[in-house]
Order: sequence, then C-alpha cells, then structure tokens
Amino acid sequence: MTLVAGVDSSTQSCKVVIRDAETGELVRHGRGTHPEGTEVHPDAWWAALQTALNEAGGLDDVAAVAVGAQQHGMVCLDETGRVVRPALLWNDTRSADAALDLIAELGGGAAWAQAVGVVPVASFTVTKLRWLAQHEPDAAAQTAAVCLPHDWLTWRLGADPALEALRTDRGDASGTGYWSAASGAYRSDLLIRALGHDVAVPRVLGPSEPAGTIPKGSLLGPGTGDNAAAALGLDTRPGDVIVSIGTSGVACSVSDAPAADPSGTIAGFADATGRFLPLVATLNAARVLDAVATMLRVDHEELSRLALSAPPGAGGVVVVPYLEGERTPDRPDATGAVHGLRLSTATAAHLARAAVEGLLCGLADGIDALVATGDRVERVFLIGGGARSGAVRRIAPTVLGRPVLVPPPGEYVADGAARQAAWAFSGNTEPPRWPRAGVETYDSDVVESIRARYAQARELTVTRQQ
Repeated sequence: MTLVAGVDSSTQSCKVVIRDAETGELVRHGRGTHPEGTEVHPDAWWAALQTALNEAGGLDDVAAVAVGAQQHGMVCLDETGRVVRPALLWNDTRSADAALDLIAELGGGAAWAQAVGVVPVASFTVTKLRWLAQHEPDAAAQTAAVCLPHDWLTWRLGADPALEALRTDRGDASGTGYWSAASGAYRSDLLIRALGHDVAVPRVLGPSEPAGTIPKGSLLGPGTGDNAAAALGLDTRPGDVIVSIGTSGVACSVSDAPAADPSGTIAGFADATGRFLPLVATLNAARVLDAVATMLRVDHEELSRLALSAPPGAGGVVVVPYLEGERTPDRPDATGAVHGLRLSTATAAHLARAAVEGLLCGLADGIDALVATGDRVERVFLIGGGARSGAVRRIAPTVLGRPVLVPPPGEYVADGAARQAAWAFSGNTEPPRWPRAGVETYDSDVVESIRARYAQARELTVTRQQ
C-alpha cells in the first residue's frame, strides 16, 4: 500500500490525514491546535503541524505529502529566511484603509479586476503589505520575501532552506492580489506599489508539479489554498458550487473561465486542477452559531433543535450577522443587528432560526453573484463545521433555493491535499478517483420572503452604520 499525507493548516487548527494513494482509504489522522487571534507567528503553525504529524504516526512510511492552508495570510521573511513579524491572517481587517487607497491609486475596482481578477479588500495579502509599509516601515524594509501560510509550511517541510526554494500553486497565488489567474503571471508592479520595494515570491507550480522533497525523502506536492483544496477533496466539476461554513463562509464555483468582477464581490481565483474557482467569501459563518448559542446558553444540538422548532422566516425576525465586520459586502467596521422583533417572536427559537437564516442568506447572495456572471449551478455541496448542524442542513435548501448535497463530515481540505499528493506522486495527467459514499440530499420548498426581508434588513443595517 502506497500512503500519502494531506495537511489542512486552517485558522483554528492543523489536521493531517494519511490515506491509501490508490483507494483514498483513511489509514490514520492527527490534529494540533492553533492560537486564537488574527495575528499569529508561523512557528505556532509549525508546532501544531508537528503535533498533528506525531498523532498521525509520522511521515516515515509516506510517499508524498501536500499542504492546504488558510488563504491570504502575510508571511514576511528576511534575507536569511527568518520570520520578520507575526503573520497577519486573512481575517485581520486592519488593512481596510490600505485596500481603499490601493483601489483608488490604480483607478478603481475595474482596473484591479482586469489586472489580477480581484479587487482588494482587507483579507488580501497585497493590502497587508501596504499596511506594513505604512505602519511598520522597519519590518517592511527587512522583508526580502513574502509568502502565504501554505507556502511557508511547504518550504519548512522541504529539504532546501534557501528563499529560492519557496513554492506555491495557482490556487493560493490567485488570492494575493499580485498574481493573475487569467495570465498566470505575477504583477510585481502591484506588489512594489503596496510594499514599496520588490521582494522574492514563491515560484508558481503546475497542479501536480512536485515542490521538492522532505529530508526523509517523501515527495512534496505543490499544496494550495483551503478553498481549492476542498474543491479537489470533493472531486468537483464545472457546474458545482461549494458552500463552506467554517470560520469564514464561502460560496465558490468550478469554472472553465477566469472571473473578473469590477465590483469585487467575486474573487477571480484559480483552483488546484488548472481550472478556475470564482469565489465569494464572508467573514461571518460558523462563529455566528457559536455566538448565538452562547447568548442563549445552549449547546449546538439544542440551538439546532430551537431553530427547527420556529417557522420559516422566524416570524419576521432577521439577524444580520456582521459580528466581525464583513468582507462581502465590504464593511470591515460593520456590526451585527437584529431586526423585526415583536413580543410574540422574542423567543430563543425565533432568534436561533433567524441566526441560521441570516448566515445562509449571506451565502445565497454569493451564489446569486456567481450566477449573474454566467456560472451555471447544477449541484450545491454544503461542507464545513457549520454543516454539522441539523438546522443548517435542513434550512439551507429553503434559503439557497436549490437542493443541497451534504457529504459525510470530513476533513475535505486535508483530503484534497492528500489527493494532490497522490497525483504528484503518480505522475498521471489527472488526479486519482477516490470513491465517496454517504452523501445526503436535502430538498425543501423555497420561502422567497426570507431573502427579501434579509435584503431589507441588510441595507438598513449598512446605511445606519455608514
């Protein structure tokens, strides 16, 4: 049996799966925890990876390994490879003003969409580099190379410590704000515009091109960002939309053509197979459920039961869940709001239902945006920690307007990385086909008034907070 390993270094933790390269059968797995916060030293990721690898039995018998990780984070290295300062993560919004400045300097969102397929928001690496240049000029001056979380972990796993050995892939590079999925090239002028000087960046590998080897000899796959890894783990195809409810909320579609949305709603990312992954992201997803469960002093199972006990539409109660600002729409300073409360609906059940519906409405807006650009939607996959909620699974078709497929709970980012590792090791032109059983389909009548009331409350909330 040939074994491959996949890593998911997410915002909250590091997961490792070790699978049979031919069948995809899970052999063993491990997990390590990351510290909280939006600013984390990469050494914490490395420590969590070691914990997860030890729990998973190590890599001595593994033929190949690949890393999937949270997108966008800014990892700055000096000329010796030392980390200059803690990494700013995707959910760090301090660079919101820098994003606005960069958009204006280039002539607006359309210019950015044309250049690199994305319009800067505080999540993207390019805005964090501008913030660094403005607020920590000494750290900016020391920076000789910039990479992303998956790039850094792949480099640390590898046998070559030189900065020239940094590698990335199309999927993760497309989230930087200075690499174009359409042209397949870096825009060093945009990187220099942000940071003030040129630096080394990882070489962008093909979907199954090896990134090197680890000291013990196992092959390193190119790795990728978490969304592209999840799409690979699910074996998606054009016409599929993935809705992921994790720390962030994501709606992305597998496409044969690059996207360039001047409004910035859709990020024109690449995927991990050579196709494209137009994506809409929200900052507020599973933690909305955490917050409401805390408010109501219930666990997640009871929160789900409460939500399903209330009627569709929650009797007119609407939760706009901008608890950590928001990325889509771009409102980094927004706060959450509850609208439509009456004496008859001031209950735990109505609030629980409204929270689930509000979370899903933001993602439904994302699907609408993808459709408006010409993407077709044939299947919707619902994944992520939030998909474990029975209320989320059952309410999703009512809000999203389509039947929803829910694969069994799994580590789809790590699985995608493992599948990529197997692909790189095989040398084949296509990734291996791993069977997946247990997919559930949820269907329901659409209640259009839910989306309409949410849209009204969303605009009212944004207008009041401007």
